[in-house]
Amino acid sequence: MAEHNQPYEVAVYYFPQWHPDPKNEATKGEGWTEWPSLRVAKPVFPGHEQPKVPLWGELDESDPAVSEKQIDAAADHGITSFIYDWYWDMGGGEGPFLHRALEDGFLQAPNRDRLRFGIMWANHNEVSRERFDAMTDYLIIRYFNEPNFLKIEGKLYFSIYECHTLIKGLGGIAETREALQSFREKTREAGCGELHLNLVEWGLNEANRDIIGPDTNELVRTLSIDSVTSYVWIHHVEPASFPDSPYADCASEAVAKWSEFRDAFEVPYYPNSTMGWDPSPRCRQDIPLVRGEYPYTPILTGNTPEAFEANLQEVKDYLDQSNLATRMFTIYAWNEWTEGGYLEPDTIHGMKYLEAIRNVFGK
Repeated sequence: MAEHNQPYEVAVYYFPQWHPDPKNEATKGEGWTEWPSLRVAKPVFPGHEQPKVPLWGELDESDPAVSEKQIDAAADHGITSFIYDWYWDMGGGEGPFLHRALEDGFLQAPNRDRLRFGIMWANHNEVSRERFDAMTDYLIIRYFNEPNFLKIEGKLYFSIYECHTLIKGLGGIAETREALQSFREKTREAGCGELHLNLVEWGLNEANRDIIGPDTNELVRTLSIDSVTSYVWIHHVEPASFPDSPYADCASEAVAKWSEFRDAFEVPYYPNSTMGWDPSPRCRQDIPLVRGEYPYTPILTGNTPEAFEANLQEVKDYLDQSNLATRMFTIYAWNEWTEGGYLEPDTIHGMKYLEAIRNVFGK
């Protein structure tokens, strides 16, 4: 396997809704993916770039040849790892969901050693201790011994999207501590080494205080969490204008949050760069767009490749001035097309978002 000695961990979230999944097909029809939702999206204000059109076409990411193309493009432009959005007990049944992009695509690609991969459990749903244990057994067996699994300081990177949902499902903080400790012990006993447990800040915000407790750092200590990061700026920056809001304003607020989160948490905080935000393809297309709950949110405009590159330079400067042992950050996202966050080439900008990463972090 190729050695990875890059000075930065450029970790990009990967959204795996671009291949047929049996659970989706059971409720939405044979071969269903999100491509049709993207295809029929309409602009909702002058200059709104919809529909987004992928330059590579509507790919099936469960095909190893597609993964091979994605991996080469990512690695050639300075990306070091994909963090897969990973689902369990969703889609109308038990077990993994939307996993074939990773298992049938990425892990079967002949060039897979060019990138590492980590897991972010997108736990939108509550799970019991029994189902949590079944999930962790699956993770250990299927992924943790893979030679290119993402490790931070030698530990396997596993991220949890919603800490509050985890606690609710398991029955409380004490029960969650026990479940995570069991997870660590099982991983060690299986010969996979140690876990690096990461929490996404989204699950630690003030709205969840009644579940996570009054002291976030006390929770982090109790659960033996190793780090915190973010998924997307919109989770902690609320644009004022609607329906369109300037990317530059959101970026400025997000950058200020990096030091705020660094100082707030007793464990390392890895900053996040966001390429864009536009979930309008997931809204009804036959009625006016009115501000409300997701996906009826503001749309970031002016997120040009140049603006994205400027933010990446701010990330690099921040990391260079930090005391982080691993200079890691996350990017939203490789292919969240229906939320407007994607690095894959489109017909307007081509490869320019990837080139922005290479300009700042490439060799």
